[in-house]
Amino acid sequence: MHFLLSIVLVVSCFLVFAEDYQKVREDVGLIIKVLVVDDAAFMRKTIKMMIEKKGFQVVGEAENGSTAVTKYLECRPDLVTMDITMPHVDGITALKEIMVLDPKAKVVMVTAMGQETHVREAVMCGAKSFIVKPFKEENIVNTLKNVSAL
Repeated sequence: MHFLLSIVLVVSCFLVFAEDYQKVREDVGLIIKVLVVDDAAFMRKTIKMMIEKKGFQVVGEAENGSTAVTKYLECRPDLVTMDITMPHVDGITALKEIMVLDPKAKVVMVTAMGQETHVREAVMCGAKSFIVKPFKEENIVNTLKNVSAL
């Protein structure tokens, strides 16, 4: 009985500590807020799942470049993952618009293999890095950590 109460007490303390720790991280800006932009819902969900379990906070999602610009203004993320090829407004056009609104924006382009020309253009327009699909979890997490440190 005492053992069970001890376990409950330890778990309760841990949960309180974890909640307080999360609050402290938010207060001092250690939570990196991310806007995920991709026309494929599956890809948005995949990126969100990969980065949230590593401590990032997804504050918004967008399915095209036009929505991305609006969400950027609403959410004020620390980072953006931006697919290049999307309907309506593509990722490079959205990147250009975001950079006009916030020249210090940190945007990481997400692209399929074989789009080197688009990647070069995106970097020249202000993208801080890029990730090539298909990617591994460690690649996207490391890239986002590196870009957030800039």
